[in-house]
Amino acid sequence: MQITTKHVLTVLHVLAWIIFIGLALQAGIIIVNAILLFVVSPANHDKLWSEIDLRSLFNYNKSYFISHVTAIIIVALAKALIFYFIIKISNDKRLSLAKPFGEPGRKIMQLVAYFSLIIGLFAGGAAKHNEWLIEKGVQMPSAALQHIDGADVWIFMGIVVFVLAKIFKRGAEIQSEHELTI
Repeated sequence: MQITTKHVLTVLHVLAWIIFIGLALQAGIIIVNAILLFVVSPANHDKLWSEIDLRSLFNYNKSYFISHVTAIIIVALAKALIFYFIIKISNDKRLSLAKPFGEPGRKIMQLVAYFSLIIGLFAGGAAKHNEWLIEKGVQMPSAALQHIDGADVWIFMGIVVFVLAKIFKRGAEIQSEHELTI
């Protein structure tokens, strides 16, 4: 049996769903965990999700805690949204592989580019904030554990996808001009 483009796209669609569900769960867990830290006393917080333990930050300064967790949540939600857009484009019936330079593909590529840049900016800010808090003596988990590392990669990816979206836009214009001349 030969592996066709359709088979590869089906596998990628399933992988996108798995990754989306995982990222959405992660974002939801972070949100619930942050809210419960305010509701449940920090002493009892160890019974909750402990992958990202920010109790020392919560005890140090609640404003810093809120701003830091907000940045982590924005990064997590933006990652989930990127995979939602990938799922959306693969389900879009207007998308044709015969005419790939259509408007739906370009719009989703632009959204992926914007959200990649948002991830890069917020992850970079949160990572710098994390370093600053560590310098202040607050016990903080690593940026990798908080999933806010690699901001430069996200910014690079956002720029590359944005350029590709512009190329797709130009391809759509050329495709439209070609259809008019036939």
